[in-house]
Amino acid sequence: MRTIRIGLVGSQFVSSIHLEALRSVPGAEVIAVTSATESHAKAFGERHGIKHHFTDFRKMYEMPELDLVILGLPNDLHCEATVTAAAAGKHVVCEKPLCLNLAEADRMIEACRKAKVKLMYAEELCFTPKYVRLKQLIDEGALGKIHLVKQAEKHDGPHAGWFWNVERSGGGVTMDMGCHAIEFFRWLLGGNKGGKARALSVYADIGTYVHGDKTKGEDVSNLILKMDGDVTAIAEESWAKPGGMDDRAEVYGSEGVAYADLLRGNAIHTYSQRGYGYAVEKAGATQGWSFTIYEEAWNYGFPQEMAHFVNCVRDDKPPLCTGEDGKAVLEVIFAAYASAKSGQRVNLPFKTDAKRPIDLWRS
Repeated sequence: MRTIRIGLVGSQFVSSIHLEALRSVPGAEVIAVTSATESHAKAFGERHGIKHHFTDFRKMYEMPELDLVILGLPNDLHCEATVTAAAAGKHVVCEKPLCLNLAEADRMIEACRKAKVKLMYAEELCFTPKYVRLKQLIDEGALGKIHLVKQAEKHDGPHAGWFWNVERSGGGVTMDMGCHAIEFFRWLLGGNKGGKARALSVYADIGTYVHGDKTKGEDVSNLILKMDGDVTAIAEESWAKPGGMDDRAEVYGSEGVAYADLLRGNAIHTYSQRGYGYAVEKAGATQGWSFTIYEEAWNYGFPQEMAHFVNCVRDDKPPLCTGEDGKAVLEVIFAAYASAKSGQRVNLPFKTDAKRPIDLWRS
């Protein structure tokens, strides 16, 4: 088995998840990490036994033995980091959302196409074991004709400061977490042939209710999409929900219904008077009743996702989630912000030259 040698672009929360996931993937070796803050890159490398660390991803890309780079850096840097990687002949996994705007998406896709490297879009919900089983139920007809799907992801706000800065992030919770739901709907309803369902229109109701002192972005978002097959898809996203992460989906069909709770259903229901170290991502306290997660990364689908991307590079196979998928998601996000501004449903395709999705709402 050929070893795929990997460089991490970023050294914070999501890069730690990527590293943990990759350690369970046969034939994957992380050999380098980069961070603009040298102490972060050095500490990350020393903590995890990574041979090389850099402060400039361009220098890391010069390593001839490097096959694949995984981007875990702020949204405004995704395009440059991808285009530069393609020029260096490196395959790319880009964390969601793909980038800030549709023009950047086109640049990234074209650069990777021209360089004949893969641009893979990291949407872990398409690899989450419980959601994979949910899709299997739909595809085999267990629930009949589907007419409504829901997906909700809620917590009390992101880890890093740049998320709150809409100049860097491009938007609030719609951009940060709505992208999960949109690609989830496209994949879930795409059938058993590996296709993706189209979003035909979107209506959005968004607002800033809790974190107005931190951000000009929205911290609550509710999206109603009309999908192929006359299916309604509802996404509920929040940065305003305390008590740890919630991630769940519901599917309603003519012959059945299915509920999938990603974390609460895979947790130990715990009562502790004194509290304990860690319950689940974003949980602020563990005193009293809590939901103690186990195998958290596996439940999210990160090892499965990284194994898929590594195998795509090794075996030259097309990835489940591509740069084109990331662009399609971004197009829906732009339309959602336009809908929130107008108060009207917005049809797709949606073309815009706006630099950031939030510009269509805050203009």
